[in-house]
Amino acid sequence: MVSAIMAANAAPITTNTALPVNEGEFILRAQVKYISSTDDPSPAERELTVWSAPSVLVYGLAEKFSLFGIVPYLDKSLEMNTPSGRQMRGDSGLGDIRVFGRYTLGQWDHPGETLRVAWFAGLELPTGTDDVVDSLGRLPQPLQLGSGSWDPFVGAVFTWQTLQWEFDSSIAYNFNTEANGFEFGDVVRFDLSYQYRLWPNELGDAVPSYLYGVVESNLIWKDNNRAFGDRDSNSGGTAWYLAPGIQYVTKRYIIEGAVQFPIIQDLNGNALKNDLIVTTGFRVNF
Repeated sequence: MVSAIMAANAAPITTNTALPVNEGEFILRAQVKYISSTDDPSPAERELTVWSAPSVLVYGLAEKFSLFGIVPYLDKSLEMNTPSGRQMRGDSGLGDIRVFGRYTLGQWDHPGETLRVAWFAGLELPTGTDDVVDSLGRLPQPLQLGSGSWDPFVGAVFTWQTLQWEFDSSIAYNFNTEANGFEFGDVVRFDLSYQYRLWPNELGDAVPSYLYGVVESNLIWKDNNRAFGDRDSNSGGTAWYLAPGIQYVTKRYIIEGAVQFPIIQDLNGNALKNDLIVTTGFRVNF
């Protein structure tokens, strides 16, 4: 039944799930993400490295409603050619915090499987610094730790879980607003995740842990950024990533890792392309 499924509960690594959080239960999820971007079509030969450590706290407020808070620590560094030679720019510290709620719209439980549909909505808060200046002047806005703007987002997620596998799909829209004369382009994401239990072959009460193989797909569209109302033709575009991963799952915690490889990066102008994104982390229920 559904309770047996919950004992072997895998989860997406790079996207959302519609599976419920028990009322009064907390979930802590911590990840470390590494982003390398060196595919630069411009003569600046930019090399961007971003380390991100988001901590996610989830609380089951009611049977169908959960609250989420995401607090990221960021380290951004950009090396590039300038008229005075090769220069390094960047900053590190707290980024913009995201808070949102998720409500289960429907659930269908059957022996050995469950299907869930949920929607979510929230707000990104301007908690990261957005006015850092170095020896070359004010950092470009994408290098700042925060956007300076209050940015709402909405989305929906579908989950189908059985005793052997889980499938998740989600779509989300981020409405980015203006601050300091700059506005990041709106973002649309469409994500898929499939998790398959590799070990053990059969479930039993004596098995305390499980190993899942994971394959995820991330399709992301970004609109052009705007500076003082003018579009930046070297920003925005469409990217598609495939992410193989692995999860070690127990009744109380999950250890996970995945690598997102770019399959398509149809970006505008001289926008910098990603080489890969590596994600590792853990999740604890309490």
